Amino acid sequence: MSIHPVNSLTVDVEEWFHICGLGREPEIALDEWRVRINVVKLLSLLADHDIKATFFVLGCVADAVPGLVGQIAGAGHEIASHGYSHRMVTELDPHSFRDELRLTRDILGHQSGQTVSGFRAPRWSLSAATPWTFDILKEEGYRYDSSLTPLPFIGNPAGSRVPYRLESASGTLWEIPPMVTPSLFGNLPTGGGWGLRVFPRRLIRKTIRELNRAGAPAVIFLHPRELDPSGPRLRLGPLKKFAAYGPKSDAKGILDDLLPRFRFVPLREMVDQWESA
Repeated sequence: MSIHPVNSLTVDVEEWFHICGLGREPEIALDEWRVRINVVKLLSLLADHDIKATFFVLGCVADAVPGLVGQIAGAGHEIASHGYSHRMVTELDPHSFRDELRLTRDILGHQSGQTVSGFRAPRWSLSAATPWTFDILKEEGYRYDSSLTPLPFIGNPAGSRVPYRLESASGTLWEIPPMVTPSLFGNLPTGGGWGLRVFPRRLIRKTIRELNRAGAPAVIFLHPRELDPSGPRLRLGPLKKFAAYGPKSDAKGILDDLLPRFRFVPLREMVDQWESA
């Protein structure tokens, strides 16, 4: 397999209160939702750099915020699935997982006019412990997944850092992990979330270049709330709060640094390239 040295910026489209592991989602009035404002900021930034991205959209957000998915798709970006409810896949059984996939695919397809072919689980919650998920994704027509992270605690630190074909009983999917940086302390989360804003920019650029020299892409991810440093936050314990939100800093600075330096395309376009090679 030849992987072209292009990269991808991916966005998990969810609200500021969509935090896994709370037990029960807080009840937040729609007038306190900020996802539209922050997605508009991001679309403007991407347009300034002439970059097309992949947006993994929660079905419940698409339902609650009319026109948002159409606005993203209308700007030329890929629409992919982040599930419907933001529940971790480990909290679902095969039947409810399939139902969420179908419901979200139908909502996003109708609102965007696109065929939804990519999936990312909330909090990277697919693993070898849920092998049935890959069968269901393939059966439901998905071409790729981006849910397996080579990080400790939330993933498999021995997992692949580069895309690969994942074999299931129902066929083959492309698995596309987020970028991490190897170190003496294990893989570092430089590819997104709080890590993208905390680690030195030179380290992030160096990791992208090393992947590209090896013929592999760097997959960057972020959430709309990361462009909203003064926005609301849930009351959480210090560690969980940092893991969920990171520092109160704006991701715009690191994006303005990275986007002009490297080539970024939607994940769907990368998969098209690999399958035609």
